[in-house]
Amino acid sequence: MRASSFSSSTSAAALAIEDAIDAGVFPAATVDVGSSEGTLWSRAFGSLTFDDRRAAVSVDTPFDLASLTKVIATTSIAMSLVAAGALRLDQRIAELLPEWRGADREEVTVADLLEHASGLPARLVDVPPTGRREFEHDICTMPLEYAPRSTSVYSDLGFILLGFLLADVGRASLADQFRGLNVRLAPDTAGTLTFELPPEARALAAPTQPMAEDARRGRILRGEVHDNYAAALGGAAGHAGLFGGAAAVGVFARVVLRALRGDTTQPAPWSPDVVERFAQKTSVRGSSRALGWDTMLPTSSCGAQMSASAIGHAGFTGTSLWIDPERDRYFVLLTNRACGGGTLDQMRAVRREFHDALNAAS
Repeated sequence: MRASSFSSSTSAAALAIEDAIDAGVFPAATVDVGSSEGTLWSRAFGSLTFDDRRAAVSVDTPFDLASLTKVIATTSIAMSLVAAGALRLDQRIAELLPEWRGADREEVTVADLLEHASGLPARLVDVPPTGRREFEHDICTMPLEYAPRSTSVYSDLGFILLGFLLADVGRASLADQFRGLNVRLAPDTAGTLTFELPPEARALAAPTQPMAEDARRGRILRGEVHDNYAAALGGAAGHAGLFGGAAAVGVFARVVLRALRGDTTQPAPWSPDVVERFAQKTSVRGSSRALGWDTMLPTSSCGAQMSASAIGHAGFTGTSLWIDPERDRYFVLLTNRACGGGTLDQMRAVRREFHDALNAAS
């Protein structure tokens, strides 16, 4: 893309974000867009809340990454354990978690959890329990919603369960395992993608508001995980809990992008063969999922302009990450829509407009 074309596309993308702020879809946003060589565009927009326009956002503002946790942390930990030979993708969950028993689920594998094809529903019907023991029991013994691998249903419960078994296999918590991986990923800034924001970073984080069913409703969450399941599990879970700024997510995105483009110098476990395997689209009929990742659909949050090889994910709080190896681009958009902002449909529309603007001239 020519410099003039890219400048025009960033202007259009910036306008989409500014219009969304004016429309009340979210108060704050940061972006980091780049190539395998580095950042091409980084910018902060808006204020931390709708109520205080003086609370400015910076490119370093930590956001609750919500379900980006699934790909940045949980999937990376799974990749590391698979690459080390400690875990197999075809390993049955029943071999790893004793309560996962029953003829309907005996053959469900690690890959099925990663591809959202295990039969588990999206969320629990009842109020979430407290602690791993109760969560694990409820998930392992609940009736499956569909026959495994007959379809794909996006499931936080599947990734919560995956987080439990990764902690067991890795013999350390998700937070500790990801901390070790993050030192390899970004030795100089390893604390900027984390399950455990230090107090000084919490004070600067983009706030969110609890959902109506959350026992914490009525107060602002700042540097405290928005998802009530993750909160019940101490703030770190397989599906949510990670915090970080746009630049830190951009560092992660570049490592994945370089691996997908064949760069063999990336730190383990982000080697081309491992990353390509996890980016491979599932064989489950009608599903766009890969192992942890989602893949390009013209109707998804990535818009209609990305190549067929693009992978990405979105988060409930208003975050998204898309990586397109064919175009040599990554796109980080972080917002705190969950701070009294707009609907999920409005957020999806903003994401599509943002990505299409940045891809239109390439």
